[in-house]
Amino acid sequence: MTSRLACRLSRRDLLSRGALIVGAAALPATRLFGQAAGAAGSANAAVGPVMTALSRYMAAAKDRRLPPEVIEKAKHHILDTFAAMVSGSDLPAGRVALQMAQAGAGRPVATVVGSSVVTGPIDAALVNGVLAHSDETDDSHGPSQSHPGASIVPAALALGEEMRATGEHYLRAVTLGYDVGCRHTMALGGMTFRNESRRSTHAFAGNFGSAAAAGCIAGLTAQQMRWLLDYAAQQASGYAIWARDTDHIEKGFVFGGMPARNGVTAALLVRSGWTGVDDVFSGDDNFFQVNAPKSDPAVLVDALGARYEIARTDIKKWTVGTPIQAPLDAIENLRKKRPFGATDVGTVVVRLAPAVGAVVDNRELPDICLQHMVAVMLVDGTASFHAAHDKPRMQDEEILRQRRKVRYVPDPTLDALLPARVAVVGITLTDGTELSERVEAVRGTVRNPMARGEVVDKARDLIAPVLGTSTAQKLIDAVLAVETIKDVRMLGPLLQKRA
Repeated sequence: MTSRLACRLSRRDLLSRGALIVGAAALPATRLFGQAAGAAGSANAAVGPVMTALSRYMAAAKDRRLPPEVIEKAKHHILDTFAAMVSGSDLPAGRVALQMAQAGAGRPVATVVGSSVVTGPIDAALVNGVLAHSDETDDSHGPSQSHPGASIVPAALALGEEMRATGEHYLRAVTLGYDVGCRHTMALGGMTFRNESRRSTHAFAGNFGSAAAAGCIAGLTAQQMRWLLDYAAQQASGYAIWARDTDHIEKGFVFGGMPARNGVTAALLVRSGWTGVDDVFSGDDNFFQVNAPKSDPAVLVDALGARYEIARTDIKKWTVGTPIQAPLDAIENLRKKRPFGATDVGTVVVRLAPAVGAVVDNRELPDICLQHMVAVMLVDGTASFHAAHDKPRMQDEEILRQRRKVRYVPDPTLDALLPARVAVVGITLTDGTELSERVEAVRGTVRNPMARGEVVDKARDLIAPVLGTSTAQKLIDAVLAVETIKDVRMLGPLLQKRA
C-alpha cells in the first residue's frame, strides 16, 4: 500500500537521516523581522523528515481508505462520544456551557448538542467539547494519557458542518485526529512528561488531535498542515491544576472544550490564508525542545498508517472515573461466580496502584468516588449513569451503611503495571466466606473490548433520557452507517433537544 509505505519511517530510519539533529544555521533576516504573507514558506528553515512524513500523511488522510476493523472502531468511538455529549448536556458543566452558547449564538452553521442552538464552528467545538467531558463517560487512551474523543469528535463535527463534509470524510478525519493527537503526548513522554512537567497530557493530545481532524476536514495541503501544526503548537496549554476542580467544569474545558476550539481555530486560520513556521518540531526553540527536552519526535510517525490509535483507545463500560472501572468489574465478576446481596457483605477491600487510587479516594463527586460507587454497586447490583450522577444519594443512609464497609488500600506493586489500571478486590461475606477477584483487563479496554451491542446499549442508555427513545435509535443507526452520509449536517437534528 503506497500510502503506508510513504509514511512508515521507522525510528532507526529517522535517526539515520538526521531527523533529530538540530541545525545551527542562522535564520534569514526576513524570518527575524517579518515579511509578506505569501513569501513565508520560501524563507522558512528546511523541513525535517518527521514533519515531512507527518504533514504528507495528514494531507492524504481525507482520501485514504481505512481497514474495515478501524472503520468499525471509529464508529464505536464517534457514537460513544456523541452519547457523552448528549448526556453531558444535563450535567452541571454541560448546563453552564449551553448557557454560554445560547447567550452568544452566532452564525447558524454548527450544531450545539443537547440544545436548539446553532452557531459558528469555533463556539460549537468549544461547547460540545465541554459537553463530551462533563463527566467520566468518554473514551480514554492509556499510552498518551488522554481522552481523545472529547475534543476530536466535536472539532471534526463543527468544521464538518461548516464544510458540509461527507460522513466518510468525517470518519477519516476523526481517525486521523486520534493518530496525531495521541502520538504527540507519547512523543513528549506520556506519563513521564505529565508527572515531570505538571502539564495536562489530556489537553496537549486533544489540541493536536483536534487540529489534525479539523485540518483534514478543511482539506489542507501538506504545506498547510505544517502551518496548522505550528498554530496548534502555539495554542498548546493546560496544567495539572485542573485536578483541584471539584465541579468538573474546568476539567471539561481543559480536556474537551479548549483543545476542540483550538483545533478548529488553527484550521480556519490556515484555510483563510494565514502562514506560519514550516517545521515547529525542529530547529531553535522548537515545540519539543521547549516542552520536553527528553522527548522523541520520531514517535510522531512511528507505524503511522499501520497502527491506528483509535484501535488502542478504551471505551468505558461504567460511566465513572477510570480507576473505578476495574473494581466494579471485579464485583460483577464475583457475583456471577457466587451471587450475594449487599446485606451479605461484611467488608470490601479494594487494592489499586497509589498513583490512580488517590484520584478516586473519597472524592466529592459520586462518579469519581471509589467508596461511593462500590456501595452503589453492592446495593443496585449495577452502576447506572443515573446512579453515578445522583449526588444527593451520597447522603442516603443505606448507601452510607454500605460505604462504611469499603476500604481502599494503596498497593505499590500495582504501580509497575501502569498504564494498565489493575484492581484486586477482596470481599468477606457475613458468613465468613472470602471472595477475591483480580482484574487485569477492564471491560472496554483494548485487551477486553466491548462488542458493538454493548457500545450501542451504553449509548442508548445515555441518549434516550435526553433526546427520547426514537431519536436515540435514529442517531445510533446513522452513526453505524456514517460512511453513507452525504452531508454530516444531517446529524445535527438528531443531536439536538428542541425547545
